[in-house]
Amino acid sequence: MKKIKIFLASSKELQSEREHFEREIYRKCKAWFDRGIFLHLDIWEDLSARMSLTDSQSEYNQYVKAADLFVLLVHSKVCMYTAEEFDTAFGQFQSTKKPFIFTYFKTPNGAVTDASLAEFHHKLRDLHHFYSPFNDENDLWVQFNKELDRLETDGFTEFKHEDMNQTGRSITQGDKSIYIEKAGDGTTINIQ
Repeated sequence: MKKIKIFLASSKELQSEREHFEREIYRKCKAWFDRGIFLHLDIWEDLSARMSLTDSQSEYNQYVKAADLFVLLVHSKVCMYTAEEFDTAFGQFQSTKKPFIFTYFKTPNGAVTDASLAEFHHKLRDLHHFYSPFNDENDLWVQFNKELDRLETDGFTEFKHEDMNQTGRSITQGDKSIYIEKAGDGTTINIQ
């Protein structure tokens, strides 16, 4: 049985989406049981609240580092703990190419947003990472379920280093497409 560890990070404001995500992961786990895949979801509500020798967030960050997939949900703010979990996941990703990182932003629909949201948008833009917007818990699951299916097809393996001498490579993330073409001495990147 192959165990795939997923860490779901978000603030409490997305509790309904988190609960729906947890139910859907359990259903997917049952569906994939005969394929020998077990999806193990870690969420902060399930982790111990006992006193730590360091601090509680440091304990949570150990789960982030051990994850195969890191999923971040954001709505009107990015609290300091959620930001720290993202930074931990990204640092681990840079070192080991895992966890795979997915960021989902709930469409505000008139909600008052905190300055931390704009800061985090800038951070992702500086990292050249496209986040995926979602409207509700069902939309979120449809998008992430597609990602799970893609990863399962690839065996949940690390990134494949493709030969950049090939021409015309397309990558799709959410509703964004990137077309990379290496020609002569330069690389052309078109984002659509």
